[in-house]
Amino acid sequence: MRFLTLSSLLLFLFSVTFAQERVMTLDDVFSLHRVANPVVSPDGKWVAYTVSAKDLEKDKSETRIWMAPTAGGKAIPMTAKGYSANQPAWSPDGQFLSFLATKGEGKSQVWTLNRLGGEAEQLTKVPQGVNGYVWSPDSKRLLLLIKDKDPNEPKEKGEKAKPQPQVINRLQFKRDYTGYLDERRTHIYTFTPGDTSITQITSGDFDDSQAGWSPDGKLIAFVSNRSDNPDANSNTDIWIVSADNEDKGQTLIQVTQNEGSDNNPSWSPDGKWLTYTTVTEPDLIWYATNKLAMASADGKEVKVLSEDLDRNVYNPMFAADGKSIYFVLEDSGEQHLGRYQLDSKKTDRPISGAFSLGAFSFSPDGKTLASLISKPHLPEEVFVGVGAEPKQITFTNETLLKSIKWAEVENVQFASKDGTQIEGFFYKPPAFQPNFKYPTLLRIHGGPVSQYDLGFNQEAQLLAAQGYLVIMVNPRGSSGYGQDFSRAIWADWGNKDFEDVVAGVDHAIAKGYADPERLGVGGWSYGGILTNYVITQTDRFKGAISGASEVLFRSNYGHDHYQLEWEKELGLPWKNAEAWERISPFNKVENVVTPTLIMGGAVDWNVPINNSEQLYQALKRLGRETQLIVYPDEHHGIQRPSFQKDRYERYINWYDRLVKRNQVKP
Repeated sequence: MRFLTLSSLLLFLFSVTFAQERVMTLDDVFSLHRVANPVVSPDGKWVAYTVSAKDLEKDKSETRIWMAPTAGGKAIPMTAKGYSANQPAWSPDGQFLSFLATKGEGKSQVWTLNRLGGEAEQLTKVPQGVNGYVWSPDSKRLLLLIKDKDPNEPKEKGEKAKPQPQVINRLQFKRDYTGYLDERRTHIYTFTPGDTSITQITSGDFDDSQAGWSPDGKLIAFVSNRSDNPDANSNTDIWIVSADNEDKGQTLIQVTQNEGSDNNPSWSPDGKWLTYTTVTEPDLIWYATNKLAMASADGKEVKVLSEDLDRNVYNPMFAADGKSIYFVLEDSGEQHLGRYQLDSKKTDRPISGAFSLGAFSFSPDGKTLASLISKPHLPEEVFVGVGAEPKQITFTNETLLKSIKWAEVENVQFASKDGTQIEGFFYKPPAFQPNFKYPTLLRIHGGPVSQYDLGFNQEAQLLAAQGYLVIMVNPRGSSGYGQDFSRAIWADWGNKDFEDVVAGVDHAIAKGYADPERLGVGGWSYGGILTNYVITQTDRFKGAISGASEVLFRSNYGHDHYQLEWEKELGLPWKNAEAWERISPFNKVENVVTPTLIMGGAVDWNVPINNSEQLYQALKRLGRETQLIVYPDEHHGIQRPSFQKDRYERYINWYDRLVKRNQVKP
């Protein structure tokens, strides 16, 4: 037996203590792996899932398929390094684990792994690639989601496509990450493994998505907007087509006829019903609540099940016995597993607590449930079981998580200016001392209809590790608090939501946590937009970061991809110019005295860079301290790892220089 000397033992103990005491660094952000897409195997003994990692040296991200035993034990990587694999699925007979992957210069295809071992085998060879797939119940066929061929695609392998003029005819003519939209559409096909051909079963000038087989394998339910002008509304409905259809979808059953969005259909075990989410007030666009619904497969009976819930529901599915419906339930800074019981018409929460549940999967017999759960100090991991404490079975980031002293997260409630109760989260520096007033950052979420929750937030943890109190508020406009709370900012951005986020800062000051002389503000997307409202209405912040923001709304009409939503909320810009100009913070730009860092992606068509350029130009002309950072070839979300790191570095440097002035250490 080997014994440690006293000096070696002290050194070991010091190393362990030091490792546990260190705070999060920027390098740690890129060492964290992201877990997603849990899928339980047919026998209930395994969960397949994806793990995504960022490689700063290669400057790219990569996703692999892993598999973990539901009883607990060592997880196994199923796909190799060197390419990304997504959308894991089990063949119902349990023989294969399949996934989508693009290897080499090819297109995305379905690949399979035999659970007994061996290399992945390519199952499909669709020239334009496969966007999605689902196994038939008997494992003999797959349905495939495939976009129409690009007529300009080179016919010979290795040949480069020649640039062609883009001929545009559609009302909705562009999308971020996609580009200009043409008449090519996504349709449903069926494929029998071993065949060289695929069979098209839907067609037309419509996009088809979210397809799923009926339990007997004879029918396929899917989602499509088949109105006269799909670009002019959000009226997606649920349709049914025969899996053996021979007329490319000319014969369909329309299951829903609601004027709003009907999505995420899932079959009942007996094949008589479909459960789905529905928006019954489409004119409220993104402020409307997603409700739980079910409809008979013949379309003759429709029931909205969650009228009294007033919370968003997502991804519903029937229980194996058909007696209840499970779904993800968003509620007040948390996400739970909800269950609607068809007999009693009551909703309960089989999994609930101070965390965020993002996805779930059942075994076919309903006995094994896997969920993706995130907590304030735990990035997403796979858990098994129900109740307040399901069992964690994956530990992807365990070593790194144990080495870091994390910011404590305090869940707070406070009154806004008009008395409305608002919820938020304070991320305290790891060595937090209650009697010390910390430099403080107000970070604002995007959306506007989304919410901060009790899941792991790496940005807040990173900024707290720099010695900041980080304030994250769910102002009016946020989801999770009911439809009226979300719609409170309808055509009135930068008013009540401004009051709410500022009230969060005042609450932190009143608690003695925040230094009122050392305040910073910032956010991305709507977080950047609301930042622009903040700095045009108050001079109390010493530094601001406006990321992927808008500031002069009429100038975005026809340039961003929100033509329908803008017209619903503000009217046509040439007919109702006053509404557009009233909410544009650009018109108050002379009020800005806060040094402002402005950032965005060069090809962002969600929130185009032109507004950021206009804000920068105005501030520069006014002689204010400002800087514009444009990331080339990037869309709304910055994807390249080196750019992600650059963005965080600029955050920290900007705030440190402007907010931490004359900082006294606690």
